[in-house]
Amino acid sequence: MSHPGGRGLPKATSSDASRARWNRRWSEERAQPSPAPSELLVAAVDGLAPGSALDLACGTGRNAVWLAHRGWRVTAVDFSEAALRMARALASDEGVAVEWIEADAAAWTPPARAFDLVCVLYLQLPAVERRSALAHAAAAVRPGGTLLVVGHDLLNLTEGWAGPTQADVLFTPADVVAEIDGLEVVRAERVRRAVAEAPPGRAAIDALVSARRIA
Repeated sequence: MSHPGGRGLPKATSSDASRARWNRRWSEERAQPSPAPSELLVAAVDGLAPGSALDLACGTGRNAVWLAHRGWRVTAVDFSEAALRMARALASDEGVAVEWIEADAAAWTPPARAFDLVCVLYLQLPAVERRSALAHAAAAVRPGGTLLVVGHDLLNLTEGWAGPTQADVLFTPADVVAEIDGLEVVRAERVRRAVAEAPPGRAAIDALVSARRIA
């Protein structure tokens, strides 16, 4: 972090502030994330043969651990130290091995064409940072591999339930499709996701894009 008038010290960035905010969130006593995987991930990988998987912005590890249980060799990345502590504890409790990396998904560069599955779930960033993260994610998909992107859709702000309230971190399936060059889009659509706390007739609205690199 920078200090007023300091020289030769790293400058504080929006990423630093975001990391601190998430560390505070996951360090709170009330923070009890669900260990259940995303239902959209479960549906998307149904029928895929386990291989190497990259979970970008893995949070507290629920999806990474679920994939590891099913035979995937998982690398999981998040910039929150507190989240990764919880993720490691979950993996230990579940008896699975995951490679955990503390890094900013918008800046970290994974090895090119190295993963059979790359997941980017609920990484809500301003457009410039999102484009960087998705470019890295797409480049990491090996021939024949799959990229899965899921996040709170822009429409969720006015017609959905819960999720971020800042429009600049929301996106649409079309936004994602435009930002994943080199992949063949298999599915790009808005999906409604049931939320237990939502009033009758309301649901979360997510943007979902699945794409493949042609073998």
